Amino acid sequence: MELRLLATFEKVATVLSFTRAAAELGYAQSSVTGQIKSLESSLGVELFERLGSRIRLTGAGERLLPYARRMGELAEEARGAVTEAAEPSGPISVGTMESLTSYRLPPLLEYFHHRYPGVRLTLRPTLGDETRQALRQGTYDVGFLMEPDTEHEGLESEVLAPEPLVLVAAPDHPLAGRTALSTEDLAASRLLGTEPGCPYRDLFEEELREWAPPFMEFGTIEATKRGVAAGLGVALLPRVAVAAELSARTLVPLPWEAPFTLFTQLAWRRGKRLPAHVRLFVEQARRLVAEQRG
Repeated sequence: MELRLLATFEKVATVLSFTRAAAELGYAQSSVTGQIKSLESSLGVELFERLGSRIRLTGAGERLLPYARRMGELAEEARGAVTEAAEPSGPISVGTMESLTSYRLPPLLEYFHHRYPGVRLTLRPTLGDETRQALRQGTYDVGFLMEPDTEHEGLESEVLAPEPLVLVAAPDHPLAGRTALSTEDLAASRLLGTEPGCPYRDLFEEELREWAPPFMEFGTIEATKRGVAAGLGVALLPRVAVAAELSARTLVPLPWEAPFTLFTQLAWRRGKRLPAHVRLFVEQARRLVAEQRG
């Protein structure tokens, strides 16, 4: 079995789409279809069921998939072993979320752009469950998580830092002059937030579920900050995301501490041996987040 055919099979099996697999691999769709047919012919089995415009793995395809992944990882390991002294290079698919992409990762991305141009980073914007599932399936090489839990089924994870949260308001908001706030005090306030699935938004909403205050969804952090600055309500956001606004006093912190802690983490599939350039990414992420905290 050719490694090239197995790599194409793994990609199609992961995304369950010939069209999407072709786009991600940089092939014509006809080429991907031809490679899968060649692999099926050499094995004497069908690997996919064609269901109109959809596909799914056959039993044989499901049995082949873990072997295809292991052989791909072994090929990467072998390549790394014989080119160890060479400049780090290779693709890295990274699952991440807006607050980390915008406010934690720029120094890391800049570092790799200038220092290791052969490392090709692709950022995939996803949240929690979707990121974890993509890591388990092998769609992502590594993924950033911001979660209260630090153990994740089927994944190895490393805590990079606790992620401080802060409740913010406009300087002229009625709560801005208070010296203390209870959770009950927030019940009469309008809450602003990002999209559902964002961990701090979901935990904040759950904390206030008993009082069910009105919650205005803005989708992104930048839109949420603009809404808060306009006096539309208060929002719980990562401190790193509002540091500039707090310094400029366009937003002010409120005296309420979240009763939960989130941890920024880097995760990858359990049992996966990370290639040298991916290990380098993990090491530099650890270093740069530590420097940001310091």
